[in-house]
Amino acid sequence: MQLKLEPNKKHKKPASKRLLTAGVISAPFFYFVSVVQIFTRTGFDIRQHAISTLTLGDWGWIQCIAFIITGLLALLGAAGMRSLLRGETGGLWGPILIGLYGVGMALAGLFRPDPGLGFPEGAPEGIPTTLSPEAAIHSFAFFTAFICLIAASIILSIRFARLGEKGWQWYSVATAVIAPLLIAGGMGTGVWTGVIMGCAGLVAFGWVSALSGKLLSELA
Repeated sequence: MQLKLEPNKKHKKPASKRLLTAGVISAPFFYFVSVVQIFTRTGFDIRQHAISTLTLGDWGWIQCIAFIITGLLALLGAAGMRSLLRGETGGLWGPILIGLYGVGMALAGLFRPDPGLGFPEGAPEGIPTTLSPEAAIHSFAFFTAFICLIAASIILSIRFARLGEKGWQWYSVATAVIAPLLIAGGMGTGVWTGVIMGCAGLVAFGWVSALSGKLLSELA
């Protein structure tokens, strides 16, 4: 079902397009930078190291910037969603929660986790037994971002249900279910942790990019 733009939305079309485009590229940008670092950072092993630990070491600033830029892109995308969806089901809290995800990602780039599992070079071989204040903020920001995305996907699934768009309804519901299951699996198994957690991010962050692209198509 394709929406017809109301008159008050028509003049916002160019600005909304630019903002939503930022949302579209947010997840691809983050994972492009991450994958490059995964294959180039000495000592990093995605089977046991979370992507967040790429913020550590001499080249960690690259991943820090990736987190911050991804968060800013998500914030811009959320602003575009808010402009387009104003007055509709999920048009308030959906964009707000996606914006909070963007804030969480930016904070996760400003505050880094503790070294461990031998990365970066010289770090302890085991898992850190305590959290530094900086690592605690990083973890809080990152998991808050995930929770906000899960809530947003549930809220916007209701929008798609009311529009009769079953595919997007169930895609949003699946995101809300699969992402936390992967996080729980990554934290609980102790095997291939980095891969599982990375897939959780790919599901959740990818939903934001896909949703931005979907709303761009509604503007077309």
